[in-house]
Amino acid sequence: MVERTGADPRNALTPAQLQAAAATFDMLSTPTRLHLMWLLCHGERDVGWLAAEVDASVAAVSQHLAKLRLAGLVTARRQGRHQIYRVDDPHVALLVESVFDHIGPDGSAPADPGRRSGRLTRPLRLGARSR
Repeated sequence: MVERTGADPRNALTPAQLQAAAATFDMLSTPTRLHLMWLLCHGERDVGWLAAEVDASVAAVSQHLAKLRLAGLVTARRQGRHQIYRVDDPHVALLVESVFDHIGPDGSAPADPGRRSGRLTRPLRLGARSR
């Protein structure tokens, strides 16, 4: 268990905070939307470029981006005939980047998350409790 200094368990999270956090994680729960967010963390892009990068149709990517926009995670601006998307919430960008800083290309994670040796030794098993 990671101890956090300054965290006071008497300052409980509100149901509204928990609901908002769960909704954010829900938006990031599909690989395509998570990939889109990761790409947008690295710069503004149009839907055609994003579709090519995630190997999906422009229509499918547009639907994912619409959901991310409604959730307030990305924003878009018009540039000529193109919609240019960017991450709208820097806190979510930090979360997404932190996740991928922790997971290696083979899906593995450090044996000791508190130690950043750069060597990844065990696979991250989604849905399983970490020990």
